[in-house]
Amino acid sequence: MPFLPILLLLFGLGVLIVGAEWLVRGSASVARKSGISPLVIGLTVVAFGTSMPELIVNVIAAFQGSVDIGLGNILGSNISNILLILGVSACIVPLQARSSTIRKEIPLAILSMGLLWIVANDIFFDGANHNLLSRTDGLSLMLLFSIFLYATLTAPKETHHNSKVKQYSSLVSVLFILAGVGGLFWGGKLLVDNATIIAKLFGLSEAFIGLTIIAIGTSLPELATSVAATLKNEHDIAIGNIVGSNIFNVLWVLGLTSSILPLPISENINTDILITVIISLLLWGTLIVGKKKIPRWAGVLFLTLYVTYIVYLIFRG
Repeated sequence: MPFLPILLLLFGLGVLIVGAEWLVRGSASVARKSGISPLVIGLTVVAFGTSMPELIVNVIAAFQGSVDIGLGNILGSNISNILLILGVSACIVPLQARSSTIRKEIPLAILSMGLLWIVANDIFFDGANHNLLSRTDGLSLMLLFSIFLYATLTAPKETHHNSKVKQYSSLVSVLFILAGVGGLFWGGKLLVDNATIIAKLFGLSEAFIGLTIIAIGTSLPELATSVAATLKNEHDIAIGNIVGSNIFNVLWVLGLTSSILPLPISENINTDILITVIISLLLWGTLIVGKKKIPRWAGVLFLTLYVTYIVYLIFRG
């Protein structure tokens, strides 16, 4: 039994999460001391920080040739964000969404996933020999994210998130940032290296490891944020955090990764992209049918579907 790789994987996951937290603390403190508004901090610094685990894992996996781990991490994170995290949150308290989330952010999340499916299917659309997320595709995704960020920052919107950002001294803030970046890179490398070892030892695909263990692990910051927001009855934050994270993961993380190094798309990963599109549509439909709410029955349904998806992955190998 490969206890050491498993322990190192879990340790790397812990270092990754702590590193993201330190980076968010230090960066948010610097931003707040510079007079940047809480809304901008929430949409840029904190959003970037909570998605840094996915970004670091993706870049390291891509450079080490473990592409399916990186792609599986993003798709698995987006699936677990909706089915697992919103499922758990809705089981605690039925979640109420803002109108703008239903009208703007969720449709954009669906469109971003649909765009990913299109650019990932070169064989079907262009008659190519293989499917590839190219540098051009990556730059296009990043451009779309820039447009989304600009539209979000310039739109009048009330926010309660991060209205009380804790400020530290300049030295402590810089130390948090440096320690956070170091933790992210070290933890990410431990995670990818040992996930690859475990996958080979147990005869599992790298995509399976990325879609399950790593995806759930790198989604822990979003889980903590959403559950905490649910317990405080800040339901719009719980849902908005998940939808925003999913948009960030697809448009920025995958966009940046593929612009650095083109990513080949396997048949199984292509299927998971389509599954993510369907799940995003399910979330949108649930909020429309539930009149801006995710009721408890929907939370139970989401969790049931997540377990079903994990079972499907196990049988797929």
